[in-house]
Amino acid sequence: MPLLEIVQTRQVTASIRLDEPTAALIDQYAAFLHATADEVVDKALCYVFAKDRDFQDFLRTPEAAHAPESLRIRRVPQNGSAAESANGVAKPAQSREAGNGSRSRS
Repeated sequence: MPLLEIVQTRQVTASIRLDEPTAALIDQYAAFLHATADEVVDKALCYVFAKDRDFQDFLRTPEAAHAPESLRIRRVPQNGSAAESANGVAKPAQSREAGNGSRSRS
């Protein structure tokens, strides 16, 4: 029985680096679930965040609201309007771009 349930939601595209064995396991778990690698990573992180009691406690502190943004997120403007985020990346007016699950292996 899979530990993760995949439900479609609005997404952003973010660039991260993974160890090669982790990337291979993500692909294998995605095949096991008949889902995309993006969905596996998203749901696995949500699962960990929800289960980590210390992290849940941290989220209730003022420090959590001021955490620096280090994830490289790419947003696509909608309806011809492009707002810039603090790191110079375009923000959409309402919805966000969905990830495509592709990555290169070198």
